[in-house]
Amino acid sequence: MRLDKFLCETLGVTRKQAARVLKSEAITVNGEVIKSGAVKVSDDAEVEFEGQRLMLSGPRYFMMHKPAGVVCSHEDAFNPTVFVLLEEVNAEKLHIAGRLDADTTGLLLLTDDGQWSHRITSPKHKCDKTYRVWLADPLADDVAAQFEQGVMLRGEKEETLPAKLEKVDECEVLLTIQEGKYHQVKRMFAAVGNRVEALHRESVGPLCLDDSLEPGEYRPLTADEVAMFIK
Repeated sequence: MRLDKFLCETLGVTRKQAARVLKSEAITVNGEVIKSGAVKVSDDAEVEFEGQRLMLSGPRYFMMHKPAGVVCSHEDAFNPTVFVLLEEVNAEKLHIAGRLDADTTGLLLLTDDGQWSHRITSPKHKCDKTYRVWLADPLADDVAAQFEQGVMLRGEKEETLPAKLEKVDECEVLLTIQEGKYHQVKRMFAAVGNRVEALHRESVGPLCLDDSLEPGEYRPLTADEVAMFIK
């Protein structure tokens, strides 16, 4: 890796800022002052900034309690994004493993590990996502059976995969799906003549939202939590 790119990733600076740091003679590689960003840095090189060792971080994994009113995007012309809630270096390199609508709350997973997030988002891995759903009208008796069989959504060519529906109250249910189609939960209930008034994702696979996190807060996943999706 080029030294200037290494500095961008470890210091969280731009390429131009990295060049200024190098020019100030604040960077050493294996004890030697280096001023050129084009120098190649080996994996075992000791790079220091003003005497402090710099090291590339490994893959990062976070859970967030997504609040309503923020969008799952790096940029949006009209709404704040979840990334403004992150106080992390190079937050722009993280991506979302399973987006949520702007008005949907709950468990959001962010990472820079593409293979890990693929295990969550790809339907072939059959990763359950459980939502608490509040409905405009009381749940009809036959909806659970319809969802178990799969329903046809407007604009789709195939029915949804079998989904599990658990009634909590007349207008409150838990819905577990293994897909992530556009506005899927809202469209599923629209297909059976009802309307979603509020939506909250409680879990992804075996991982549940940490109930100590307030809306807008986040924390790193533990090693055991990361491993849940690798087994």
